[in-house]
Amino acid sequence: MSDHTRQPTRTTGHIYNGMPARDLGSEGWRKPWSGTNGGNCVEALKLADGRVALRQSTDPDGPALIYTVHEIETFIRGAKRGEADFLFA
Repeated sequence: MSDHTRQPTRTTGHIYNGMPARDLGSEGWRKPWSGTNGGNCVEALKLADGRVALRQSTDPDGPALIYTVHEIETFIRGAKRGEADFLFA
């Protein structure tokens, strides 16, 4: 398993949307979108089954949003094409 792919450490293995991010462990979370905001951003964790967990860096024990590979890929490709630019208007 790579450094960026982790199994849940304190759960029975059931990973679900909205679960406490702390139940996925503290290792392997990355800040791919961190900018000049002092590190307050979204953190991502690639799960062993390929899904991606996202959490807010200022609330690492808060809920984790769990996305399939297809969902996260669709979002990122759309953002690159400018489909999320309305968020900045």
